[in-house]
Amino acid sequence: MRRTRSDGQATRRRILDAATEEFARYGIAGARVDNIAANAGANKARIYAYYGSKEALFDAVLADNVAAIVDAAPLDAGDLPGYAVALYNAYLANPLWLRLATWTRLERRPTGTLFPDCPALDAPKLAAIAEQQQTGRISDDYTPGEIHDLVIALSLAWAPTSVTTAAGPDDTKKEHDQRRTALRKAVTHAFLPAPTASP
Repeated sequence: MRRTRSDGQATRRRILDAATEEFARYGIAGARVDNIAANAGANKARIYAYYGSKEALFDAVLADNVAAIVDAAPLDAGDLPGYAVALYNAYLANPLWLRLATWTRLERRPTGTLFPDCPALDAPKLAAIAEQQQTGRISDDYTPGEIHDLVIALSLAWAPTSVTTAAGPDDTKKEHDQRRTALRKAVTHAFLPAPTASP
């Protein structure tokens, strides 16, 4: 029976989904293509035919997830505290994203931007932050990039990859709400413009 293009696309989708789970759990070194093939219902040889190597498959998984990771929450530069809370919620709901990002940092890109596409993907966000700085609503003590990085860092304080306390879906609503409140306060105070000196 001749395979159709849609059959091939469906197979690639299953492979990427299975590979996302495997790489998020074990990283590149620990992941097994045999497991990916079994979970995708695909032939191991076909995976290599599509992607060439385990490393290239990891890169394909990243490319498949990069927009979701970078745009985990919409940025409203006029509400940076809300953005931080939205990121907290997104990371809590999608722990695979953070695990993939962490393995990328550990095994592929120890320095610099996490993804090659980050500068282009972040450009509209930085422009929106810069506009808020120009109108005096956000402190101009930092560059827009520094503000964006710091807000994300604060939102990751209780991420599943945290080295202190990692939030989980089984935590109580009270615990999550306390963290969200703390995030709002921290981001609000961190980026308030300096008070204008009295004449």
